[in-house]
Amino acid sequence: MSEIQVAADDYREEPVRHAPLEVIDVSAEGRAVKDAYRNFVLCQVNQHCLRLAVLEGQYPWHSHPASDELFLTLEGTLIIELADDREFQLRPGQAVVVPAGIVHRTRGEGRTVNLCVEALAAATEFVPGSGTPRILSGAPPKPTT
Repeated sequence: MSEIQVAADDYREEPVRHAPLEVIDVSAEGRAVKDAYRNFVLCQVNQHCLRLAVLEGQYPWHSHPASDELFLTLEGTLIIELADDREFQLRPGQAVVVPAGIVHRTRGEGRTVNLCVEALAAATEFVPGSGTPRILSGAPPKPTT
């Protein structure tokens, strides 16, 4: 599976597409994306943002040192791998939060559309090299049941 090529600078000072009190047609935004990978800010809520991501392929190993990241799958199946070998498979309507500092990567089984909530302009630290990375900061949380 090909890995998506992206740099942390790609997300700095990214424009917010929709203003407060503007109705957002999330389905239409997703349908409009024709690329294998696209990730953009739909709107800002306080100091956080709502992102729409379309993913076919695998995103690189990374972490967000100061921001949790919530994933909510709208279409397809989103796989989220953690550096400790845990894996989450999110189908439409399912969500999970990856805590700040946890090294993870995502991949779509076919075309996958998901929403993400994270701090606006959250720092992204990519893990150099290939293979499964070491955990950069903190121990991964145990899943709650």
